Amino acid sequence: MKHPGVVLFTSLAFVVSLFAEVPGDWPRWRGPFDTGVARGDAPLEWSDTRNVAWKLAVPGLGNSSPVIWGDKLFLTSAVPVAAGPGQTGDGAGGFGQGARGPQPTHKLTVMAVDRKSGKVVWEKVAKTVTPHEGYHRRYGSFASNSPVTDGKRLYTFFGSRGAYCYDLDGNLIWEYDPGVEMRMRNAFGEGTAAVLDQDTLLLNFDHEGPSFLVALDAASGKVRWKVDRDEISNWSPPLVITHNGVRQAILAAPNRVRAYNMASGEVLWECAGLGHNTIPAPVHFKDTVIVMSGYRNPNMMAIKLGGKGDLTGTDAVTWSTTRGAAYTASPVLHDGRLYVIMDSGLFSCFDAATGKPDYERTRLPKPYNFKASPVAANGRIYLSTEEGDVVVIKAGGTFEVLATNTLADQSFISSPAFSGGDIYLRSTTHLFAIRGGAAR
Repeated sequence: MKHPGVVLFTSLAFVVSLFAEVPGDWPRWRGPFDTGVARGDAPLEWSDTRNVAWKLAVPGLGNSSPVIWGDKLFLTSAVPVAAGPGQTGDGAGGFGQGARGPQPTHKLTVMAVDRKSGKVVWEKVAKTVTPHEGYHRRYGSFASNSPVTDGKRLYTFFGSRGAYCYDLDGNLIWEYDPGVEMRMRNAFGEGTAAVLDQDTLLLNFDHEGPSFLVALDAASGKVRWKVDRDEISNWSPPLVITHNGVRQAILAAPNRVRAYNMASGEVLWECAGLGHNTIPAPVHFKDTVIVMSGYRNPNMMAIKLGGKGDLTGTDAVTWSTTRGAAYTASPVLHDGRLYVIMDSGLFSCFDAATGKPDYERTRLPKPYNFKASPVAANGRIYLSTEEGDVVVIKAGGTFEVLATNTLADQSFISSPAFSGGDIYLRSTTHLFAIRGGAAR
């Protein structure tokens, strides 16, 4: 009979080896570390005729980012079926920005793609819906909430239309109906990523109505806790960390940044200071969390962890700056530096400990627009543009462009996924696998 310690060691070794087999996985929107940093290397240069392993046309429209586990890549989309009641297809009261009332009917789809070949492994329709309001004409979709996976299950999220959990072979395990029709500011559309922490799935519903955060049991979809939130429209997802032994979900929003106890939903602390339309995800650096908003009253600030109650106006805010904060894209945190891209294409690098810039609001080689979040791999920062270029910047305190890669007639709103030395780029129409061409 084996000693319990031997059994435990053997079990742990098996788990470690299991995870070691898939070192490049991209299980959630901001990567394996929630910092926008990928494991390993990635291609440096590509074009329509070079280092594109495959290209897949994606039906419908979805601005959610793909996630990866093992040999499968997962993504969601919304495929139009027919016009909704009284819909003309555009304009006020129709389909598009500012549109209220029933929208064209869509199939909410979930796809698994073989990441080596680009072949669709399976495709499921989570639900056929007639959404209650539209989305931003250029940047929105009915499938903008990025999914998440733990290697056992895939959790897909469509905001007001619910959450759907599948096994990795495409079998539906459970679904969750939030019972709400969110009213987003200016009908900009929904799009907050689902967040998985161990055996709990967090879904945030901040809008121009009764807002709430719900924690579901990841295996069953049952509600563990649900807390009301005094918030307005917000697209920033929670970040789950442990500090001083307490597992907590930190959620940036216009009224308050708040930390919730993962066991109960209790508010541990809160801090005001951000402006409207919060979108970038928080990042955790040592004993602080860094949050930002870049619309009206832009601000970026580092909040020291461990406080209690209302931290507004206290020395818990260790640094802040109104210059260089991103409106849409989430930052990359790499080797103590914070890399931030503004929607207008101005790029900054900050010391994450002090907020002091190494360089600030630096222009890229051409005028660009950004919605996709940057990703770092092997000492390089990858910036995916609306214009179809991916600009590669050298990581570090000195600005240097290493490459500009163009895919013709493409536009990148979704953030890329990196796995096993490859890059997966989702444009508004296609999914690309970039393979080879790494700088070793």
